[in-house]
Amino acid sequence: MKIETYIAQLLYRYQCVTVPGFGAFLTEIQSAQLNSGTNSFSPPRKTIAFNSLLKNNDGLLANHIAHAQKTSYGFAVSAIAFEVLGWQKTLAEFGVLNIKNVGSIQLNADNNMVFTPSDQANYLPGSFGLTPFVSPMVKRENFEKKLQEIEETKVLELYDSEESRSSNSFLKYAAIFVLGLGITGSIGYPLYQNQINTKTLIVENAVQKKVQNKIQEATFFIENPLPAVTLSVDSAKTEVVKVMPYHIMAGAYRSEQNARKAYNQLIKDGYEARMLGENKHGLFPVLYGSYATMAEAQKAQKEIQKGENPDAWILVENL
Repeated sequence: MKIETYIAQLLYRYQCVTVPGFGAFLTEIQSAQLNSGTNSFSPPRKTIAFNSLLKNNDGLLANHIAHAQKTSYGFAVSAIAFEVLGWQKTLAEFGVLNIKNVGSIQLNADNNMVFTPSDQANYLPGSFGLTPFVSPMVKRENFEKKLQEIEETKVLELYDSEESRSSNSFLKYAAIFVLGLGITGSIGYPLYQNQINTKTLIVENAVQKKVQNKIQEATFFIENPLPAVTLSVDSAKTEVVKVMPYHIMAGAYRSEQNARKAYNQLIKDGYEARMLGENKHGLFPVLYGSYATMAEAQKAQKEIQKGENPDAWILVENL
């Protein structure tokens, strides 16, 4: 029986998967990574580590295999033990053991197991379908500066042409005015002055209209800016509920009575112990305590392993 398939299935759902008599595979969530130098992006994932000191059977792998194979719990335990013997033999003969989709284990100079995780599978369900990718460089252009230059050029050209036309018109009217003075004298001057004012007003209106048309032509390709969005933030205080998803396992018992005895003993020993209800594997878990962060849980775990239970391990509750 190839138990690596069942180990991989459990790594999606649990933080710790123990192979009795061999060691435990531990997972930790790693956030998304962005490499600004190469413009590469890696999605969130679960990193896998290995601890050869956690060898006691916690029932998780055996129960999973028994349920998947529709066989007894005892047969599953025997199948695991047989597979472990094969792994140990492979390590002794070749010095390396490859576990599909999990990683490889090698023996160093001190005959200790060194684990290298596989990068072929991501055991974080929330990142299903996400793969690393490289984003091309974004080339930005200053459209506002380009638009301003176009507007200034068009307006200057327009004013130059209109001023030239206006100068020619005024010279023509001035010649007529001088001729009128010679003919009509003081009687024709008021009439001529009114004509000049009327022509000037017409020219100014035409210039303004053409300036507006040119500006519109120069800016037709710029999209209208989006309206400003105002976000309001409620300043009311929000009650914060402290979540404690990290649990240190004392054991999992098939009998509720035995679980209750273990729980009562831990309370007498001064632990803030808890006893959970029956899980889907038919076991009653008993906890030394629960903690808000992994750091707090690991600190308490070390103290418990030194003085109480060297096989105590951390269970992370999925929120």
